[in-house]
Amino acid sequence: MINGNKGVKKTQIMYKAYLSYKLLIRYLNDVSEAGLVTCDDNCYMLTKKGEKFLARFGEYSRFHESVEKQLNHVEDEMAALKEMCPNNGAGNAKQSASKTK
Repeated sequence: MINGNKGVKKTQIMYKAYLSYKLLIRYLNDVSEAGLVTCDDNCYMLTKKGEKFLARFGEYSRFHESVEKQLNHVEDEMAALKEMCPNNGAGNAKQSASKTK
């Protein structure tokens, strides 16, 4: 949202973010109320808080992606193990235990 120190107009944000005008206004109100952007002469600029938020969100996003990949790998490994022992495993042991009761 920063274009040097001048800021950007609503239409620039709308087209770059692929937003409808209605959503743009809603989001701009939300981020303005949160203190993440300011508006001066119909141009929007990130505040220091907005810059910090954007940086931290970037870190969060990268971490989330890494965790998601690890989780997918764990699920793939579990599926591979289940394929190796289709008639054995914890599920069958639980069924056998419930039949003996």
